[in-house]
Amino acid sequence: MAADRAVTETSTAGVAAARSTASATSPSSTGARPPAPLPAAGAVPVLRWVLRLQRRALLGWGVALAAVSALYISFWPAMGDTAEMQALVDSMPEALVTAMGYDAIGSPAGYLESTVYGLLAPILMLVFALAFGARLIAGDEEAGDLELEATSTVGRTRLLLERYLALALGVVWLAVAVGAVSLGLARALGMDIGTGPLLGATVGLLLLVLALGSVTFAVGAASGRRALALAVGSALAVLAYVAHALAPLLDNGAWLERLSPFYWYLGNDPLNEGLGLPGAAALAALAFISLVVAVVAYDRRDLGV
Repeated sequence: MAADRAVTETSTAGVAAARSTASATSPSSTGARPPAPLPAAGAVPVLRWVLRLQRRALLGWGVALAAVSALYISFWPAMGDTAEMQALVDSMPEALVTAMGYDAIGSPAGYLESTVYGLLAPILMLVFALAFGARLIAGDEEAGDLELEATSTVGRTRLLLERYLALALGVVWLAVAVGAVSLGLARALGMDIGTGPLLGATVGLLLLVLALGSVTFAVGAASGRRALALAVGSALAVLAYVAHALAPLLDNGAWLERLSPFYWYLGNDPLNEGLGLPGAAALAALAFISLVVAVVAYDRRDLGV
């Protein structure tokens, strides 16, 4: 996808700019000429180049997420608290209603959770974060595009942290796009959802995606294999969603549900109650532990460059 191609171009261009001592020149009309060199110290050169060369992909993802969120939220007046919607929910199997979170779809918070915050936004943001996280280290290493950066004056730990920060900022940007559209349309359509709970749910969404993206990033940094990183991250995301959706249908399934990052995010009913601090802390801890593993493993292993 566009994000992968943009990240692939990052390494060679970034190191060339960081090493350059020539004065800044304006880019050519074709856009092929690299921009002005970045300062070697104190200016996060790797991060700046990742974001610079990825800006179109990030803009596209943000616009797409905002558009999808706006589309589904705008259906609320026709599909919200109506007798027809309640009759449709009543006609569904109880297990399906519970698994899909449709039991409260007639309320503004329930509708927003069952469409945007519990389904569409997490799925689309995870597609971005898992693919980007797998590519940032492992993908560029396999493609040979990490060689110059790995042998430059930018140390391994700094290189990895700046690339991880690019992942984090990308996730923040997408979460802001979803939250801003949701808040604006909720107010425009008269949906009875508090600003605090909506912002809390947006922070929880951000932490969920960042945590699972961090696991993918860590596997890629530790193994140097993009396919393995993507497989592990995707499997974890799917298992987490299935456990959260289906565990309530099982006898004594509460323990399984509580192991799911999706439960850490949604278990507190954030669109009604606000951000659940225990769940948010668990998601932040998963992201932090993944980053620590990535730093230690990447620093110690031989690189395939």
